[in-house]
Formats: sequence, C-alpha cells, structure tokens
Amino acid sequence: MAVRSARRSRGEVPLGIVAGAFVLAQLLLVRPGMGLGWDESVYVSQVASHAPASFFSAPRARGVPLLVAPVAAWSSSTALLRIYLAGLSGLALFLALRAWRGLFPARVLATAGALFATLWVTLFYGPQAMPNYWVAVGALAGTGCFLRAQANRSDRAALWGVGLSAALMAWMRPTDAVWATLPPLVLLVCVRRWRHPALLMTLVGGLAAGAAEWVIEAYVSYGGLAQRLSDASRIQGGLGWNMAVGDQLRALGGRTLCRPCTSAAPPVLETLWWCLLPLLAALTAVAAIRARRPVATLVPLTCAASAAFPYLFLIGYAAPRFLLPAYALLSVPVAGLLVHLVQAPGRIRRPLIVTLLTLALAGHLAGQFAVLEHTVRRTTAAHREWADVAAGLHRLGVRPPCLVTGENDVPIAYYAGCSSAATGGHDANTTAAGIRRTARHLPTATLVAPGGGPPGYARSWTPHRVAGLRVYVAPAPPAGGRW
Repeated sequence: MAVRSARRSRGEVPLGIVAGAFVLAQLLLVRPGMGLGWDESVYVSQVASHAPASFFSAPRARGVPLLVAPVAAWSSSTALLRIYLAGLSGLALFLALRAWRGLFPARVLATAGALFATLWVTLFYGPQAMPNYWVAVGALAGTGCFLRAQANRSDRAALWGVGLSAALMAWMRPTDAVWATLPPLVLLVCVRRWRHPALLMTLVGGLAAGAAEWVIEAYVSYGGLAQRLSDASRIQGGLGWNMAVGDQLRALGGRTLCRPCTSAAPPVLETLWWCLLPLLAALTAVAAIRARRPVATLVPLTCAASAAFPYLFLIGYAAPRFLLPAYALLSVPVAGLLVHLVQAPGRIRRPLIVTLLTLALAGHLAGQFAVLEHTVRRTTAAHREWADVAAGLHRLGVRPPCLVTGENDVPIAYYAGCSSAATGGHDANTTAAGIRRTARHLPTATLVAPGGGPPGYARSWTPHRVAGLRVYVAPAPPAGGRW
C-alpha cells in the first residue's frame, strides 16, 4: 500500500509542475493589470461591493459570480481577482488531469496538460471571470472520472468526481454541460454493457444540481424555462443550422468575439494546429483501435466532438473560448498519440520523429504566444480606454449613485461604479421615459461613439468629449433637488 501511494505521489509531480507553470505563465503573459471586459463586468458586478449589478441576460448563469465572490464581494482590485483566478485555474487543471490517473501514464497526462495550457485561448481565459475555462476543466475531469467509474464500479471517488464535475459545468453554462455529457448519457442509457444505474443517477443528479438555480431563475425572472431558452437562442443569433467553422478559424488570430466574422483568416502558423486537430483525432482513434484500447480514447474524442458541435454548426458567429471544452477533451488522446510516436522503436526513426515533433511544437508555441501577446496588448488598451472614460465621467460629476447609457455602457458603468441601462439590443432593461425619470434625481450620462448622434432623450443634455467619446450629461436638478 505504501509503495502504491509513493508511486501515485511521484506520478502527480509532473501534473503539479504543469499546473504551476500554467499559473506562472498567466501571471507573466496575461498580467493581472488587464482590466475587466464587457462580459466579466456583468458577472463580477452581480457580487461586487462598489458597483450595482448589470442586467443579467437569459443565456448567462450564476456560476461565475459565485466563483469570484470570495474576492469581488469585498475588493474592487482587478489585479487581486486575476491572481485569485489564475491560482484557482491552475489547481483546477491539476485536479482535472489527476482524474485520469490509471487510464493513461503520468507522462501522457502531463503532456496533455501542457498542450492545453499553452494554447493562447487557455492562457488568456484562465484568469478571467468567464465560464468557458471552467466548463472545459469540468468536462475533462468528468470524462476521466466517468471512465474510471466504468472500469471499477466500486470507485466511490470517481462517482463523486462525475457528479461534482457535471455540477460545475451546469453551474457555469447549463447548455454546454448537456452537450459535453451527451455521449456518456447515451452510453449509459442505450448500451447494455455500459449500464451503471449509480453512475447514471450521479451524472444526472450533478447536472440537475448545477442547473437548478438557472431553471428556478427562469421561472422567477424570465417567464419560464421555455421562454428563457428562447430568449437565449435569440440573443445568440437564433440557434439553427449555421456553418461557423470558417468563423472559428478566422477568430484564431486573437479576436475574442467574431460577430460578424468577415475578416481574413490569420497566418498559417497561427491556424495550422487547428486545421490538423481533426487529423490528429482520427489518428488517435485508429491507433487506439489497433492497440485494442479504444474506450479511453474514443470516449473523450466523442465528448469533444459533442461539445464543439453547437459552436461549429448551430450559431452564426464565433469566439475562440467556445471551443475550450473540446480542446481540453482532445488534449489527452492527442498527447497519448504524441508520446506513442516519441517512444516508437528504431535507431533512425525515433530521433527523426522526436526532432520533427520538437520543431513542430516550437513553431506552434511561437505562434500561440505571438497571438496571446497581441491579444493581451489590444485588450488591455481597450480596457484602459473604458477606465479613462469612467474617470472622465467622475470629473463631470457623474459619480455613484449614477446611471450610464449608450456606447459600451456596461463595462464603463462598472468602472465608474454606476448602473447601466439600455432601451434596445440584447441588454435592454428600460425605456427612454425610464431614463428621463432617473436623470431627474441621479447623475446620468449617455455615451455616443464618434460620428453618432445622441438618442432623443439626451438631445438637450450638455455634450462633452471624453477619451474619444461624446458624453451627454443630464442637467442637474433645480436647487433643493436630490443630487
């Protein structure tokens, strides 16, 4: 028993090194000083102490606000939040890889972790208050635990891992959780030799527990579950047959949201890995079948395909973060193939394969880090512009409690400590009359992009120019008013 425990501990050391390097890379390359983005400001504002909660649209779930609450509930420091999330994401990666122990050797799992952790999109979103990375590690951990529970039906830890992983995914994004767990659910229900009542109950129970709040909120605030699903589909452009493969390819150059996605494809060095993924997946499947060990390879491949399907074929736009669960699930079987190739016998063949793989991985990493640096620089600059606008609003007298509407109102309102409001679009939560009423007793500003005109309710307000935007500030109330 002691020997087995020592061997297991030694096998976890490489996983810990990969996870630690992942945390360090986030802190050095993404940097904690990068401000919060639009979606992040929505999530963080739900629990922040210094800013009112932004409008919470139908597709969003409460997992991220609860995840960031230990820091955001008492501190407005974005740097502290980034450090907290970076450390937590590293721990989550370690646990997700550890869930595969006994299914693949430690060197394969460490390689899988390195492949996933060095993608620019993984590094970029690991320290962000966004749900996609957490769905990814939940899918990775849950699939590993599912395979362990099938192989050893007395493995209680694996059963708990399945339930907790499913709950984490559903807690973050319920619909993504369903797609990522669809293949295991089909196996448990439709294939006799895979039937495992305890495992099925655990998986379904985990999904139900994670999604319970989202479903209850649907009836409390969105007109019912069907209405919330309908609203979520509308906000995402209307779910249906949409070929978004090309959009995802064009987004790989560092576009965090490609909507509409009309730009040219990035350079080949930045996208070659993505184009090769289907081929690598096919090769891993063939190798596993020939080696008569298909289960541990085909199940994660199928789960990856299921998780990617809606974002490749059912929505009309793209964001690289959408495919993080698929990348996480693909990392283990692809790592197994690469390790198998490196270990191929032959005095000439093996050194040649090692050299070619080393060169290919070096080029891949160079491309990933180049995209990451460009994306971080551009994103940081955009967030600083929002902070500058917020500071300008304060100089104009728009200070909490206050209201901000118009161009980029959600993040700028968060930075300024104000509420945000919109009369149209996905975040519509008020009317023009409502904004006029608010402006009578709270400092209110409307942001207008260069070349645009103010909305009707703000045409008589005082115009200013702040950090490239035109800002229309509502007049102060008469003496004795509530300002």
